[in-house]
Amino acid sequence: MNPITRIAVIGVGNEFRHDDGVGWAVVGRLAERAEERPLPSGTALVVCDGDPARLITLWEDADLAIVVDAAHAQPGHPGRLHRLKPDGGPLSQTGSATSSHGLGLGDAVELARELDRLPGQLVVYAIEGANSSLGTGLSAPVAAIVEPLAERIAEEISLHVGSGGSR
Repeated sequence: MNPITRIAVIGVGNEFRHDDGVGWAVVGRLAERAEERPLPSGTALVVCDGDPARLITLWEDADLAIVVDAAHAQPGHPGRLHRLKPDGGPLSQTGSATSSHGLGLGDAVELARELDRLPGQLVVYAIEGANSSLGTGLSAPVAAIVEPLAERIAEEISLHVGSGGSR
């Protein structure tokens, strides 16, 4: 992470596994939106495959890191959004939602906590998916959350900057 980056928005997933690409889609929408309404300087919009070491590297120097990832839940409600803040304890998933990646985002958070490499503030948005098979394109319920979530994240960034948020 660049030393002047204060805010990192990290889309986690794989755009070639349908709904698992929702994190990338949200970051893409934020980048499009930023062309008309720029985000604060020092904001990085990045994508990642979910590897814990890469995630830690992307968020470790940020004042605020927002991670967007697909989740699987049983029973599932495709398009349902969960907002998680792993402030002191382990990253607990709402209900039975879990990451669509091998080790999982919770593992990256716990490793970063042990290594003292968490960002100043970490927010995770997990979107329940319907289809993570091979292929491109989001299912309709997951695609429907991309725009409102991008707006919500832009608002959260503005509030963080306006409050002078830092470590």
